Amino acid sequence: MLFDDETGLKGNFSKFRFECGCDEAGRGCLAGPVVAAAVILPLDFVCPLLNDSKQLTEKERDTLRPIIEKEALAWAVAEVDNHEIDEINILNASILAMHRAIDQLTIRPEFIIVDGNKFKPYADIHHQTIVKGDSKYLSIAAASILAKTYRDEIMQQLHAEFPVYDWDKNKAYPTPKHRSGIRKHGTTSYHRMSYDLLGERKALAKAQVEEKKKKG
Repeated sequence: MLFDDETGLKGNFSKFRFECGCDEAGRGCLAGPVVAAAVILPLDFVCPLLNDSKQLTEKERDTLRPIIEKEALAWAVAEVDNHEIDEINILNASILAMHRAIDQLTIRPEFIIVDGNKFKPYADIHHQTIVKGDSKYLSIAAASILAKTYRDEIMQQLHAEFPVYDWDKNKAYPTPKHRSGIRKHGTTSYHRMSYDLLGERKALAKAQVEEKKKKG
């Protein structure tokens, strides 16, 4: 199937049978890993509920995950932890996580489509980056759901270990509650130390811009 009339999502970009969709979750978080998924769907895959994970409720994502895992020809999830993120930066870490997910697929992809506009070649397989691909192609949307649900599970587990940061709700994104926890209790071994954890760098940069405007 090349187009889902109900969701508006396309089923295939390259027309290769084994086209793999890739996406990640957790780039903007202050702690925990970045998680990526790779999914190869059947050409005749139909799932009216499937959409970009950000457009779905947690319950809808949890409903879709077992459907994707059952119906996909192949799927895999991989992560890059916060220490690696600090070493190689989040862009490289996100791409590495996608490569690791592709490594685990039981079917070698003939083509790879990736959400966003940055990717590094994987072996000798051709690829295409697609801005907002998770709202355009079924396999990328499926990958976004697997990446998101698996990462949320990780953060739920870490919340049990460190409840003061509210990770069960914010999943380590830079919410006021999370940053308040950092101010009061410091950081953990899961925090990304290369990040602007308290937002101070951003605030300083904004203040400097305002100061320049005042001076002329």
